[in-house]
Amino acid sequence: MQLYTMLRQIADSWMLLFLFLFFIGVVLWVFRPGSTKTYEDTSKIPFRHENKPATSEEARK
Repeated sequence: MQLYTMLRQIADSWMLLFLFLFFIGVVLWVFRPGSTKTYEDTSKIPFRHENKPATSEEARK
């Protein structure tokens, strides 16, 4: 068996399975219980200081 053929078979089968399981793991990690607060806080970063610039103390938080 040639090296290219062997690597192609591994990529077509096992790497596809690995990448699918990795994708499912990432989705489960994002939607895990308790992560909503973290993502809500992160999503509001651009709008925190909409009306005035942040003070130096606020910028450190």
